[in-house]
Order: sequence, then C-alpha cells, then structure tokens
Amino acid sequence: MSERRREDGRDEIHDDVHGGDRDGEAATSQFVERFAAQLVEAGMARMPARVFAALLSSEQGVMSSAELGERLQVSPAAVSGAVRYLGQVNMVSREREPGSRRERYRVEGDQWYESLTNRDSMLRRWMATMREGVDHFGLDTPQGQRINETLEFFEFLDRELASMMDRWTKHRAEHLRG
Repeated sequence: MSERRREDGRDEIHDDVHGGDRDGEAATSQFVERFAAQLVEAGMARMPARVFAALLSSEQGVMSSAELGERLQVSPAAVSGAVRYLGQVNMVSREREPGSRRERYRVEGDQWYESLTNRDSMLRRWMATMREGVDHFGLDTPQGQRINETLEFFEFLDRELASMMDRWTKHRAEHLRG
C-alpha cells in the first residue's frame, strides 16, 4: 500500500498489491466485505468486523484511522469504536506513527492465537463461577444439573484448547522453518 498527499492535505491510499488498479481495489473490497459478513454471522459486530478484515487484507497489516475510514467509507467515530473493541479482544494493537501524534492500528499474524489464549483466562473465570453455581444450587436440582453440564463442557473445552494450542505452536514452528 502506498500513500500520496492530496491537494487538500489528506492522504490518498493505493493498494500496491494490484498495482493500484481498480480491479484490484474492487477485489480487495469484495474480500473485506465478504469476510466481514462471515465474522458478523459468527457474532462480531459489523464495524469491528469490517475494520479487522480491512487491516488483515492490507499489505502491511497496519493502517491509520484516516486510512481505515477512507478504505471503508466510514466516519472516524465508527473506526474509533471498532478499534476500541478490537483492542479489548486483542485482535488489533495500537501504535504511534513515528514522529507523529497519530495512531496506527496493527493486526498481527498470530491474532487468532492471542485471542484464543485470552479467551482461555475468561473460560477459567466462567468455570469458577459455574462451580459456585453448582455448590449453591446442588446437583440434585434441575438448575444445578444444567450448570454442572455447562461446567463439564467448559472443563472439556479448557483441556482441548490447551492441547490444541500446543499443537498449533509446534505446527507454526515447523511451518516457519520449512
């Protein structure tokens, strides 16, 4: 991606992956909107999904708020809210542009791993709460049984996630070597 300064002082963005041609820009936009729609179907809010897909598909994986707004044709406020959410769920990080007060937003290649790792701590908090619920209601009540089944699922998921994350780490190390 390259930038040029327009006469009005704003940055003009071009996707160099496709030589800045309109077909390449259209294909990139189509990818962003299609992947964002799939993320929305999975439960992510629309604007964070679009911002994440735009960052993921950018050449460097980093864009400013102005660049994201221009790419997605949305307001700075929409971008701000989206990146705030994405930062909270560890899907993007913020950084200062060198020599500037402007912030840039970055998506890393391992954002899914980091996101799931952070979900792991949330899962453990949920398990603790489910244990309290089982203790409170007792296994001899319908609600205690439901809560216990949820707890057992979370415990199963916790064991499987840990094993899966270990396998992913090994896979990634092998993939990067060869």
